Formats: sequence, C-alpha cells, structure tokens
Amino acid sequence: MRQLTSVDAQFLALESPRQTGHVGSLMMLDQSTAPGGELTLDSFQKVIEARLPTVPPLRWRLVEVPFGMDHGYWLDDPDFDLDFHVRELALPAPGTDAMLAEQVARIIARPLDRGRPLWEIYLLHGVHGDKMAVLTKIHHAMIDGMSGAEILGALLDLSPEIRQVDPPPAEFTGERAPGRVELLGRGLWGVASYPVRFARALPGTLPHLEEVRSLRAVPGVPLLGRLAGVVQRGFGGSNARGFGGLEAPHTPFSKPLSAHRRFAFGSLPLAEVKAVKNAHGVTVNDVVVALCAGALRRWLVANDALPDEPLVAQIPISVRTPEQAGTYGNRIMLMTVPLLTTMSDPIERLRATHDALDEMKLSQQGMPAALLSDANRFIPPALLSRAARLSFAMSTRWGGRPLWNLVVSNVPGPQFPLYLAGAKVTATYPVSVITDGMGLNITVMSYCGSLDIGIVADRDQVPDVASLIEQLRAELAVLSRIAA
Repeated sequence: MRQLTSVDAQFLALESPRQTGHVGSLMMLDQSTAPGGELTLDSFQKVIEARLPTVPPLRWRLVEVPFGMDHGYWLDDPDFDLDFHVRELALPAPGTDAMLAEQVARIIARPLDRGRPLWEIYLLHGVHGDKMAVLTKIHHAMIDGMSGAEILGALLDLSPEIRQVDPPPAEFTGERAPGRVELLGRGLWGVASYPVRFARALPGTLPHLEEVRSLRAVPGVPLLGRLAGVVQRGFGGSNARGFGGLEAPHTPFSKPLSAHRRFAFGSLPLAEVKAVKNAHGVTVNDVVVALCAGALRRWLVANDALPDEPLVAQIPISVRTPEQAGTYGNRIMLMTVPLLTTMSDPIERLRATHDALDEMKLSQQGMPAALLSDANRFIPPALLSRAARLSFAMSTRWGGRPLWNLVVSNVPGPQFPLYLAGAKVTATYPVSVITDGMGLNITVMSYCGSLDIGIVADRDQVPDVASLIEQLRAELAVLSRIAA
C-alpha cells in the first residue's frame, strides 16, 4: 500500500455533499480515424484495459484509517471492475455545445464512489449529431496537472494506429485489504510519529506560513508566520515576498457552493495570443491571466458587481522535479496573485499583470518546493479535514473575506495531434475544481495551435457562465487589434 501525502489528503478533506474534489478533461474526437471509422465502447474499453498495467493509479482504491488518525492509503483493488469505470451515454438530438456542456455539468457535480478507484470515463455519443466526445473524471487526490498528463499520455497515441503494450509479467490479483485492527495500528503509529513530521517541516515552512492561505483559520498561525518572516529577514534571509497579504473582495461567486455546477468551453487561437505576447514583450501566461482579468471585469460590470479592489486568483504551480516523474499524487504550490479587474485599459492591465507574475516568480524562488505539503503537517491528520473546511467556512459564512476569488490555471500541452483508441483528439477542454468562496475556475490548456478553455462554476452563482467564453474572445480581439 502507498500512503497519501498531506496534500493528497487535503483534496479528500475538502469534500462534502456540495463540494467535490475531482478534475478531468472533455476531449472532442474525430472518430473517422478510428478502426472501421467508428469508436465503440467495446473497442474503447479494450484499449484502456490493455494500458492499465502502465497506469497503476487507475487500479488504486482508497483505504481510510479509523477515526482519521493518519492519512489514508492506496490499495491495488482486488475487485477492480472496468465496466463500472468506463461508461457511455448519448446526447439527444441535435447535440449542441450547450447540451454537451449541460451534460458535463451534471456528471461532474456527482461525487466519485470512495469504495472504488476514484475515476470514471464517459464516451459521449451524438455530439452535433454524429460526432463524439470523451469526458474523464479523476480525483485530485490521485493526480496533479503533471501526473494527470502522464496518465493521459499513457492512454493516448501519436498516430491512429493503436499502440501495442507489452502484457504484464503476471496476472493482476490486487492486494489484500488490511483489517480494521491493522489500520488502527497504522493510525496509532502515525499519531506517534506526528511530532517528528512536525519538527522536520518547521524550519523551512515557518517563515512562509503567511503565504499558506488555507491555514488562516488556525488560531495564531498567520501571526506566527509574519513574526517568523520578520526574524528571517532580520538575519539576512530573502526579502522576496509573495502576495499572501492580499485580501480578496466579495464577488457573486464568493458564497458557499450549491451541489450543482455549470460548465462552459471554447478555444482561442494560440497564434493570436503569441502575437500579443511578442508585441508587448510578455509571456503567454501573462496574456492568459490578463485576458481572464479583462473578461471578469466585463462580466462584473455587466452584473453591477465590480469591486473597488483587484480580485485575488489562486494559480497552481507544479514543483514536480524530473526525478519525481511517474510518482503520481500532488506536487504543487498554490500561488496568490492579484487579478487586475480594477484597470480598464487592456494594455495597462497586461503590463501590470506581467509585473505581478514576475514578482510571484521571485517570491516562489525563496519558498521551499514542499511548502504546501509541509504546511499541512502543522495540523494533525485527524484535524486536517475539519481545519480545511473551517478555513472556507470562515470566509463564506461568518463575515470573513474569501481566501481567493477564483482559480486561474494555464497548462502547456502538446502542439501535435493525439489519438484515443484510433480517434483523433481535436480539442481538449480542462474540467477542474471549485470550492466554497471560490465558485469559479478558469483552466486553459494549449493543444495543436489552440488555447482550449474549460470554465467550471457554481450553478447559482454564475448562471451565464458561457458568456465568459465570449468575453475572453472579446478581450483577445482588443489586444490583437492593438498589437497589429
């Protein structure tokens, strides 16, 4: 068995009947390249079954420690059932983008069954009549952006010819599930070893606690972090500071979540984004973040809800090293940056965004790569889920400010075509997580000359989420005209 890290456990701890912790991707397919010109559930399942030995997490089932005394474990499921995980359904005619988005929203709103490996794949027929899509759904406790790309890479091919994978050396039998007494013993050992974990994490984490917004609800932690940072700088430590002191304003998507979701998707031409980047000497990521700020400004103005302060965005950053490739799980840092919705001029906003992200990179250099993981060790595992939920409850129910307003994530992807069971992938739209107080997530992935955008929102808080795709296109059109 493999034990979850503290970051993996946090994604599980945040779940509730209203809040889920899975991520995924909506891939549009051209099935004319598949064998026989058609992708069927049977042929799709055969490809996935053949690749399972190369993707161990797809067989992992969660085993939780009694009373939450320690982080849980991943067990190779001896009762693995591929038919449960790989499903198909059809959209009613005419299968429009709006109908597809609604179906995706309903699927992602449902939590995964913790009694089975935490993933599902849906083969969606009837998209625009005769086209097809595939929706993946996998728990964030199992993957981050980079490890998720590794899993998809194992399932995808570089040509329509379906790659043959060597069979495993032995038939899969799974692992013996530990009994409650054994798990209780492991939990007691975890409790006994907690002071050692805490002591190891203390020196590198303490000066940066101010940057870990998810610990703000723990009494004394913010003050302790500020004092430690002052002491470190007083003894010649790094003066680079992040944006931990930023205060997120209230927005229409800063409330407790409902149990329902909305989803919108669309694409921007990568060539236009790069032309803007080159014209102003910034990066593609700068342009993406500035586009999000501009689109949200338009939406907030239209809804008479523009705050006087910039929004605060959470930007996940991978800290996975080359040596950690293939290890799965989460190796991320959650960075905090201003989203400059207060600026009306798009060029001024782009340049200020570039400066803010440069400062974020500078502050990141002074932080330990394992900051998020080590920071969670300041909370005993048995209290982690309560502390995680308390942080968000304080910001949404008891008059406090949100920790962040939304997630903005830009994931670099391949610029060459990929194939799934012989069918060509024509677009890949990310599907990500929202939380209490942060009811909006904009994730972008570049693929084959496009920036493919997936937006997830609370159903009640952002009822016109599809309009944000049009606002992003409008913002890019403005920047493109100026660049030209």
